Amino acid sequence: MNAERALDVRVTRRFHVPPGQVFDAWLDPEMIGRWMFGPNVRDEEVVLITVDGGVGGSFSFVVRRQGEEVDHVGQYIEIDRPRRLAFTWGVPKYSPDTARVRVDIVPLMTGCELTVTHELHPDWAPFTARTEAGWSKMLEALGVVLEDRSAG
Repeated sequence: MNAERALDVRVTRRFHVPPGQVFDAWLDPEMIGRWMFGPNVRDEEVVLITVDGGVGGSFSFVVRRQGEEVDHVGQYIEIDRPRRLAFTWGVPKYSPDTARVRVDIVPLMTGCELTVTHELHPDWAPFTARTEAGWSKMLEALGVVLEDRSAG
């Protein structure tokens, strides 16, 4: 990001599980492969998910879509379990640019509310609706995975 004003794409969803469970799903490779990537979210295969889940640690989420491997990479900037997680986000295959993503979790009487804020460079303005739709779909899948897990 440079000095130009980022475009914030926000998606909010409520979950009927404790904030810690929602937070932990963002750092658990097995969980990430069930709700952020893979056949529960889109037509793709999870190849390899690696997470070094400390501040300054990095992640790599490699998926195969239509025979092509795509790696989503980033570095953790802030980790405040179970309230906030912030990280960079990039897909080097398509662009050298990185974005910043912040996940805020607020406890509620029953469960919690999560807000994802994805800061896009102004050059990526045409992709705001697609970014919002992508996070919405992933958070919907996260809800299903967490409810299945708590029911079982």
